[in-house]
Amino acid sequence: MVQEFKFLGYNMEKISSFYGIFLIIWGVFISLFSQSSSITSYIPSLIGVCILFFSLLALYVPRRKKLFMHIVVFIGLVVVLGGLDILRGIDTIFINFWADISKIMMLLTGIFFIFLCVKSFIHARSQ
Repeated sequence: MVQEFKFLGYNMEKISSFYGIFLIIWGVFISLFSQSSSITSYIPSLIGVCILFFSLLALYVPRRKKLFMHIVVFIGLVVVLGGLDILRGIDTIFINFWADISKIMMLLTGIFFIFLCVKSFIHARSQ
């Protein structure tokens, strides 16, 4: 019997959907809370929309699940790379507090998300 990888009782399509929603909410919250007029403060939201879109496609088009989830992982790598931008300004960290908090959030949550994706792919290969 083939079993799906689950984390806290959720499969990766649902976890990815939750992560996409989290990124959307984060970007909107940070943009409003910091009163930013810059479109870059919405970067987490834009990436979250992409993750949510492909996660939902994986849920509703199961015959293409593998393709869509690989796209989700690629976008997750973009989240990590965006978070790594914090290192570029390490000598001036927290001068732009909200931007740096967003980068740290993207780095940490992105790494954890990629970790879960890799565990899921390893689990799928072992099945």
